[in-house]
Amino acid sequence: MSVVDYKCPNCGGGMTFDSESGMLSCQSCGRKDDIEQLPNSLKHAVFSGNEAKEYHCSSCGAVIMTEAETTATSCSFCGSSVVLGDRLTGKLAPAMVIPFSISKDEAQKAFKKWCKNGRLTPAGFMTANRIKSITGLYVPFWLYDLHSNIQVQANGTKVRTYTSGDYSYTETQHFDVYRHILADYVKIPVDASEKMNDRLMDMLEPFPYDRLKSFKAPYLAGYIAEKYNYDAEELLPRAEGRIRSYIDSYIQSTMTGYQTVTYRHKDVRTAVRRADYVLLPVWMVQYDYKGEKYTFAMNGQTGKVVGQPPLSKGKMAWWFTGVFFASLLSLKALSWLMGGGFW
Repeated sequence: MSVVDYKCPNCGGGMTFDSESGMLSCQSCGRKDDIEQLPNSLKHAVFSGNEAKEYHCSSCGAVIMTEAETTATSCSFCGSSVVLGDRLTGKLAPAMVIPFSISKDEAQKAFKKWCKNGRLTPAGFMTANRIKSITGLYVPFWLYDLHSNIQVQANGTKVRTYTSGDYSYTETQHFDVYRHILADYVKIPVDASEKMNDRLMDMLEPFPYDRLKSFKAPYLAGYIAEKYNYDAEELLPRAEGRIRSYIDSYIQSTMTGYQTVTYRHKDVRTAVRRADYVLLPVWMVQYDYKGEKYTFAMNGQTGKVVGQPPLSKGKMAWWFTGVFFASLLSLKALSWLMGGGFW
């Protein structure tokens, strides 16, 4: 059982990752250490398939009970940030991580601002502070680099209408259309946690992949982190599904100039060029309103908030009424300009 915590060399206080400076920071004396200059404490660790679920805090000795997927947490007794090292090695070692750049206070303020922008949400939801919890979570993702070999056969038509003498003619030309396309897609993200809502995670994109860093455990200090439940092979169908709409759009863009296009055959073969296991920063917000629980997610780098707030029936009725009368007035004005007798 490997428990890693980070103690300040100056005062012995607990150190956590500081999203503002990007460094490991002591909450007591203010010391800051560059994570990139720290030795990798997990470098020589060996992963055991029979992973234990009981750990002991290095600071106070208390037992730390966790779920099997947890890789970083905090001690419930003394509050020390701990990283469960034996769950981050071997096949479970992330290749890269995007650190948090938004602090907990900033996340709360951004979420409240987002709530107030909801035009159709109830007034009580927008003004009340009912945040039950806000948790900084490193969510496991697989990032895929995919290569697609695409072959398409289709029938295309071009229609020309012309007049000769007293007669009007319509000429339809038929074409055999063939396309052979090679397409590469880089860093297609798919969340690998069984707990996370896939749709919510998809909506959080894009993440700034230019800020990916080689994984080091200190980035997790002070946050919760999960390990993947599904490997890259298991999630490949989801990754292929995510690029399907891009492939269809690109095929259509190569077949302009035809009045109609009817596909006879489409063959798409996708291969994995690379799949990296990475941890991406997400603030999870639990919100209570009139006895109901609402879950929202915030991109820990960009501040983008996603989730479905409640809708006010009264506001929705006013909104639809407003749209109806605005459309009606527009039609009346257009009719008047055209000399019509609308109404």
